Amino acid sequence: MSVSLESSLTADQIEQLAVLCKDAEEQAHEITKLTDEFPNLSVDEAYAVQQKLIHLKQAEGKKVIGRKLGLTSVAKQQMMGVHEPTYGTLFDYMMLSETEPVDLSSLIHPKAEPEIAFYMGEHLEGSNVTGIQVLSATKYVMPAIEIIDSRYKDFRFTLPDVVADNSSSSRVVLGGKATRVEEIDLSLLGVVFYKNGNLESTGAGAAVLGHPATAVAWLVNKLYLQGEKLRKGDLVLSGAITGAYSIQPGDHVDVRIEKLGNVTIHCK
Repeated sequence: MSVSLESSLTADQIEQLAVLCKDAEEQAHEITKLTDEFPNLSVDEAYAVQQKLIHLKQAEGKKVIGRKLGLTSVAKQQMMGVHEPTYGTLFDYMMLSETEPVDLSSLIHPKAEPEIAFYMGEHLEGSNVTGIQVLSATKYVMPAIEIIDSRYKDFRFTLPDVVADNSSSSRVVLGGKATRVEEIDLSLLGVVFYKNGNLESTGAGAAVLGHPATAVAWLVNKLYLQGEKLRKGDLVLSGAITGAYSIQPGDHVDVRIEKLGNVTIHCK
């Protein structure tokens, strides 16, 4: 991932951009790309904006419940011109129940994608963590639907833009059953994505960096560089197994992941 050395944001500018992204999410209105005003915005600076955004939310009482990965497929990375994923932070208000309709009125460009969610059974940190260590530290996995929602106009952005916007984090719904990772090979699990009864896409766990645990290991290693770690009880969305599909009121989405079960959402 390339980092521009030409741009140097001040602390005030970082906070300004974080507030801009936060307000856009909370008020459900589009904003222009940050890189329109700061064309040399680097990925490192974008993560600084994201971190400030997290602190602002925590100051309001919102609780961090885990992390999410983005750009975990080679195809998406090539499309964005990068060679590694991104990550964002999940908050308690993002978690929705599978039994309740998903209210899309507070979102801007909602899109749904199927993922394998990890529930951490112990702390995990380090600079050379492997997928095997991730699996050892995982209590169980579950099927998930992540609803992403970019706050940028027309869902168009650069890599630093999406990082600053908390990697389009928005909502998540868990379903199926909690399954111990010793019982399955996550890379081989087949995934099907239905919308309104129509088969939209199929995939397998291997679409996520070859193995979803490899993606989580990448996350742990990146967090370590920021003095952070995955904690016992954290939820981690390991990355989209298929493409993301736009959803609107009235839509019904059903994700089926082999051996893990189904997760569904109804949109209103």
